[in-house]
Amino acid sequence: MKFSRRIEACRPSPIRKFLPYEQTAAAAGRTVYHLNIGQPDIATSPKFMEAIRNFDQKVVAYGNSQGDMNLIKAIQKYYDSWDMHYETKNIFITNGGSEALELAIFSLCDPGDEILVFEPYYANYTTFAKLASAKVTAVPTSAEDGYRLPDQDTVEKYINVKTRAILLTNPGNPTGVVYNKQEMDMIAEVVKKYNIALIADEVYREFVYDGTYTSFGTYKDLEQNLIMVDSVSKRYSACGARIGCVLSKNEELCAQFMKLCQARLCAPTVEQIGAAALYDTPASYLEEVNKEYKKRRDTIAAGLARIPGLVSSQPKGAFYVMVKFPVDDAEKFAIWMLQDFEKNGETVMIAPGNGFYATPGKGVDEARLAYVLNCEDLERAMELLAAAVQEYPGRKI
Repeated sequence: MKFSRRIEACRPSPIRKFLPYEQTAAAAGRTVYHLNIGQPDIATSPKFMEAIRNFDQKVVAYGNSQGDMNLIKAIQKYYDSWDMHYETKNIFITNGGSEALELAIFSLCDPGDEILVFEPYYANYTTFAKLASAKVTAVPTSAEDGYRLPDQDTVEKYINVKTRAILLTNPGNPTGVVYNKQEMDMIAEVVKKYNIALIADEVYREFVYDGTYTSFGTYKDLEQNLIMVDSVSKRYSACGARIGCVLSKNEELCAQFMKLCQARLCAPTVEQIGAAALYDTPASYLEEVNKEYKKRRDTIAAGLARIPGLVSSQPKGAFYVMVKFPVDDAEKFAIWMLQDFEKNGETVMIAPGNGFYATPGKGVDEARLAYVLNCEDLERAMELLAAAVQEYPGRKI
């Protein structure tokens, strides 16, 4: 059987591809501390299950292709609370934030077109682009500079006639960076200058620990170029519900979204009912979750600071940190920890950094860590990680 060049160009997920090693370690009786994936252990708001338990339809029927109107109105109300008004016709429910990204890229790109990202970046962006036969063009940032964006002149060097959009996460995955006003203004200027789209993945909007947060949705002069991607997954700790949305005030673009939504018929009916209820979750829930993640951020930052030779910056948002290890190869280090390292039957799982880069050879000694464990488990994971760095045969110190 012959496979498409599109699928053969896709890479395995750097977040999930080491699962067989983890399963072998777990089968051997080891406890594995998962720092590799952004799966929060925070309890999902009970409103989700309450709404599903109250679902009393005799048939789970197809829903509206755009999405359940109760959910759409709940999202509209949520955005109004952020001083960003969207008409209901501009909001489309998707199968998680992932499908929202797919709708955006498929609507914008012909084969050979380019999506501009800032590396390191969320690894699945590459897959979504390649499925559309598009190319990811990566603008480099560095651990030593805290993964801040370069200046406008540098960014513009990576733009050409095939560039269709800038795609970024704010707050950042995998870096935890929250863009400041100067960086956001620069991105806005580039988008307007070249009349390209800005795909703003803002699923971690609630998780900002230092300073304030500004959404690209508040830039009135970007309304016709902005595509907003959102999800209930991280905000309400409902990753498995797979409910997201894509928003745009560009009417022509919305018509393209509708074609794709109709092609996949509808998003899951029951999960949309649960997701609509999530938006009624009291603000106190998100406030407490934010406080908890800030404690976890501080815990992992303190642990990383005690590892000699490791380079990291203080993440300002989301729940990830990108670190540069004093090792020859972070992927080999990750496998070694699962296969050959343990302390009292415990070890750690990380996501090697090379999968978060488009440039060959970049991120070889880096890894993304997700601080989604409670503080006690994070402290233990940091102790294990420090010991692993000292014992790893390929260490550089």
